Amino acid sequence: MNHTKTRFAPSPTGLLHLGNARTALFSALFGEHFLLRIEDTDQERSRSEFVTQLLDDMRWMGLAWDEGPQSAKASADYFQSQRGEIYARFYDQLERDGLAYPCFCTVTELEVSRKVQLSSGQPPRYSGKCGRLNPEDIERRLQKGLQATLRFRVPRNETAEFNDLVRGPQKFNTDDIGDFIIRRADNSPAFFFCNAIDDSLMGVSHVVRGEDHLSNTPRQLLILRALGLAAPEYAHISLVLGDDGAPLSKRNGSRSLSQLREEGYFPLALLNMLSRVGHHYENEGLMGLDDLKRHFNVGHLGKSPSRFDIAHLQHWQEEVVRVADDETLWGWLHKETRALVPKQKQALFIDIVRTNCVFPGQADEWARILFADELMPATGIIDVARQAGEPFFLAAMDAAIAANGDFNAFMTRLKATSGAKGKALFMPLRAALSGRTDGPELAKLYLALEPSLLRKRLAEYAGVAG
Repeated sequence: MNHTKTRFAPSPTGLLHLGNARTALFSALFGEHFLLRIEDTDQERSRSEFVTQLLDDMRWMGLAWDEGPQSAKASADYFQSQRGEIYARFYDQLERDGLAYPCFCTVTELEVSRKVQLSSGQPPRYSGKCGRLNPEDIERRLQKGLQATLRFRVPRNETAEFNDLVRGPQKFNTDDIGDFIIRRADNSPAFFFCNAIDDSLMGVSHVVRGEDHLSNTPRQLLILRALGLAAPEYAHISLVLGDDGAPLSKRNGSRSLSQLREEGYFPLALLNMLSRVGHHYENEGLMGLDDLKRHFNVGHLGKSPSRFDIAHLQHWQEEVVRVADDETLWGWLHKETRALVPKQKQALFIDIVRTNCVFPGQADEWARILFADELMPATGIIDVARQAGEPFFLAAMDAAIAANGDFNAFMTRLKATSGAKGKALFMPLRAALSGRTDGPELAKLYLALEPSLLRKRLAEYAGVAG
């Protein structure tokens, strides 16, 4: 098929997490036309505020949809909760054709049957008991006020097969499936049903979803065949595992996208990480969304589960920070951080951020070190000062006064007067100027500090070392 139309169809029952975000990304990368649909048939758990957050998260990621809702206001086009009349027509068609029937079995009855089957080594599936009721039996039960689900009548002794774009040929014996519920007792549509119906009616050509849906596919293909509706092709992607090897969840490392945004992650970092979880690119460098899409290959999707590693995400975050332009980095900083930076030092500070920070919180720390008169020395810093000795810091003070804003002149004079070189020269200076032994180049620290603050810190360390 020349034109691929994919979709992302989340349920708005919580915040968008990394596993679902990856499915959305793969669908958007694969499809030439990308559809967003809200599957909100669970009225008890679905919330409009989750829809609003979902749309915000998708836009933040840069995943523009060609078709779908533009707000959390439910519409008949892209919210399943508004499509009941459409589903009802197809329920009626299946019942007229004898391909669906009401089931009056209680939860207790079904659980007992399930346990009996399991104890005898059989896979649990519905016995078909209510499928043998005649119209009079059905009417009598309805008159008594009994609630019924609607079950799809699965054809016996057939094979449901399809070619999965990730996992290859798939075959399922219909006798192992059992008649399944397509409408719940409260008249809400079951996932198997409305999900398949909407994919067909909306012209979705390819469905990218997690491998946990693989066993749903034969059921959906049987429904579509019974209704004479076209079926999409399927690509069931590997699951994402957490750091403990269990499916990714909040407990083992997954975060919501709103959390990642608050922590200061760039969307491009997330895109580069997620697009490589269970998918291989020849280019191992940072790519923009257009290039990620251009080089996405469904044949490069792996079958084995992939593990989420926060270090992987932080690597891409660092890559993005290093190439971000000045305006982007300045806007990324916390408002409180920006307020500390003198205007004349802004360009220098952004350069320090680009080469030394990965998150806004780290930039905030350096802003306070450089532009606030409050230094909290790291562990061991006082020992570094004592090893250098009082004469070293007195010589540094003299050199700073003489050189003023010329760092090279400052270093030349200090080397000559103190006799220090190498680590013995640089480490005490770093300790005095920043309270740390790592961080920005010494020249940048020197130039960022106001001369009076620089001399004050050197004087303080002369006192400590004396």
